[in-house]
Amino acid sequence: MQANIEFRLDGRTAVITGAGSGIGRAIALRFAASGASVHVLDVNLPQAEAVASEIKKSGGDATPWGCDVSDHAQTAATFQKLFASVRLNILVNNAGISQIGKVENTSEADFDRILRVNVKGYYNCIHASIAHMKANGGGVILNMASVAGSAGLAERFGYSTSKGAVIAMTYSVAKDYVTDGIRCNCISPARVHTPFVDSYLSKNYPGREKEMYDKLAGTQPIGRMGEPDEIASLALYLCSDAAGFITGTNYPIDGGFLNLHG
Repeated sequence: MQANIEFRLDGRTAVITGAGSGIGRAIALRFAASGASVHVLDVNLPQAEAVASEIKKSGGDATPWGCDVSDHAQTAATFQKLFASVRLNILVNNAGISQIGKVENTSEADFDRILRVNVKGYYNCIHASIAHMKANGGGVILNMASVAGSAGLAERFGYSTSKGAVIAMTYSVAKDYVTDGIRCNCISPARVHTPFVDSYLSKNYPGREKEMYDKLAGTQPIGRMGEPDEIASLALYLCSDAAGFITGTNYPIDGGFLNLHG
């Protein structure tokens, strides 16, 4: 039995958005180590270049792109340049932002911004890719959602709303394109320890970082935050041939957050 071969991505081309740091970076590194040719998209080009360089130093194949996925025209142009030289097999929509507040203290500008990045950004990338995938026999789309999209999180009105939309978007795309050989799933992490978390704590709780980190970590019944590599492992599985029978599914990876409370 050669189960390990099923988790290889040799000969596949993958686009990963928001791959300059955190979960996106972990997915880019894992996919490249598993044989994929990785296109690292990030609004911060130097970060995308750093991740691509890291992959190349390890013997992998990676190309960096600076792209603001919330900009429809820029996203379409970036994908068209990419399609000129490669066939896209895998799209991972990961680029996203967070926002703190209940509905009453979420400004219209903040609400528009989080929907523009977290929802329209995913639409822009899928819209730019879907005809190409159809014309080339199919592909895999993986969207990064969140437990916030299913359960809602306190003081995260805009973020929870955006991630609920991502889950519904995933189901819709999966249903519309299943006969075109395109699979579409999403992952819903609970809190994951990324540079974003460390930056958030230092900015909002100076001097109390460890106390607040432990508090956030404790919201997962398993007693800790997830690690980016753990999300990347699930992403690799869902984008590999081993998951060829899976589409239209939301996968929580949450340390028991959704089902073990109470």
